[in-house]
Order: sequence, then C-alpha cells, then structure tokens
Amino acid sequence: MPSLFSFLCAKERVDGGAQQIIKYNCIDLDLDVWIYLVVFHVALSDLVDRAHYAPSRPYSDSPQPIGHGATISAPHMHGHACEYLVDFLKPGSRVLDIGSGSGYLTHVLANLVIDTSTSGASGQVIGVDHIPELVDLARANMSKSEQGRTLLESGKVKFITADGRLGWREGAPYDAIHVGAAADKLHPVLIEQLHAPGRLFIPVDVENDGSSISSIGLGGGQYIWVVDKKEDGSVHKEKIFQVSYVPLTDAPKR
Repeated sequence: MPSLFSFLCAKERVDGGAQQIIKYNCIDLDLDVWIYLVVFHVALSDLVDRAHYAPSRPYSDSPQPIGHGATISAPHMHGHACEYLVDFLKPGSRVLDIGSGSGYLTHVLANLVIDTSTSGASGQVIGVDHIPELVDLARANMSKSEQGRTLLESGKVKFITADGRLGWREGAPYDAIHVGAAADKLHPVLIEQLHAPGRLFIPVDVENDGSSISSIGLGGGQYIWVVDKKEDGSVHKEKIFQVSYVPLTDAPKR
C-alpha cells in the first residue's frame, strides 16, 4: 500500500473540491508554502481543523503534547491509520477509537462513516480514553465546530472514560478499531469485539520473539499490527512498520 505522502503537493489546487485534506505549514523548514496532504474523498466542508485539537503547532507533522502525558499524533500517522482502515470505513460502519486523546481522529473517522446531511444516518464512532480530563477535552474540542456539536448531540459520536485495553463491549461489534497508544500485547478482547469482517489497527510494544518480520525488515520495539477478522471468523495478523507511541495504560499507572 503506498504511503499517503505519495500524494504530497505544494501550492497546487485540490481538483474538484472532493477530497479531504490536512493542511499544515512547513514552519520547521522556514518555507512560505502550504502543503496539502490528500487523505480521502469526502466533502471539503467536512474538513477537521487540527487547530481545534492541538494547543500549539497544529499543522506541524510531529506529535504535539495535549496534557496529562498524552499527545496528538503526527498527521502522517493519522494518515497511515486511515489508510489501513479505509476499506472498513463505510457509511453506516461502527468504529471504536481507543486512546482517543484530543478527539481529532475520532472526528475524522466520524466524517468517513456518518453522513451528517441526513438526519437518519447510521454509523457511530466511540472514543475511549482512560483519563477523564482528556475525555472532557475531546468533547470540548469537538464542540468548537458546528459539525462536531451536531455529531455529539446526535449521539453518533460518544467519548467514554474506560480502560481501552478492554475495548467497549457495549458498542460491539465494530467494523474498525483504531488504537492510538502502544499496547503491551495484542489484547484478545479487542479482536473479539471486531465484526466479521473487521479490522484492528494497533501499535504493540513487545520484544522480538521471531514470530513475524515486519514489512520493512525490522524486529523488536513498537510496531503497528493490522489484525483482520474474516467473514468466517478466522483471524489474520500482520506486523507492518515500526513506530513510537505513548503507552496504553489504565488511570492508576499514568
């Protein structure tokens, strides 16, 4: 699967007004240009502004602190997550976003599965975080836009305080599960909560046991794993690429 960065373009018009874009200024390079990263084919009116979710440098392609030892991931990592989940992000899909943090990706995922122009639209995204203050922050951030307020008021997007390692059984099964912090293992309970078919995108922090080699040939440390549950219930796991995330923990261990 090609990286979203294969679609980078500078100072170019986004053709047709039919793509969602993430816009960030190349301030680190001191360049007076805007870079447009094409992410998905949704209405431009459905853009989610990272400035509503990151307290500083929202358009920089690097993680930014949001308080309580948490970060909002870099735009390229959000792009990778959506790339690997896109086949399961259809109108009406149910999605679980574990480690929802600022609420940014929860909002992006909601735009991909919920048609806000239709009052009877199906689909739901549930954001889970173990830190109550971050759950409150996510709700406040999302309420900064009219669309975000509509999604929250309709119940199509919910933020819940819970131990993300246990998922959220009340909303299962899910067509897609995104985990935004590094787990210490592939928690079976998350796979159990997948719909068949469904996909889990999760960073896992484990020692290299030789059981699988990543697609870029590295071993050990943190890796993104993509776990597919097939229609017949069988499960396929693949270790994809090396990453660096904050740990997925419960409240007493933060």
